[in-house]
Amino acid sequence: MMTDQKQQIIEFIMKTIVREGLQISEDTPLVSSGLIDSFALVDILNKLEEVAKMRIPAGKVQPKDMDTVRRMFETAQRVGKPRT
Repeated sequence: MMTDQKQQIIEFIMKTIVREGLQISEDTPLVSSGLIDSFALVDILNKLEEVAKMRIPAGKVQPKDMDTVRRMFETAQRVGKPRT
């Protein structure tokens, strides 16, 4: 079952990409498929920090860590620090 947090990120990505008929899931390849570029990654990382309520150091995040929504949240758990 998909969490509300993952759904928020998916909706944000779909608004960011804006491709007619595009459907993505938490396992859709985003970076490796070319759906999102490095400019969009910055916005998505900022949104991920907001939704996950964590600080995620950009220097510890590689494009492969942002390839799917599932991987984004795994990365947030691995390198993120709770916001205080």
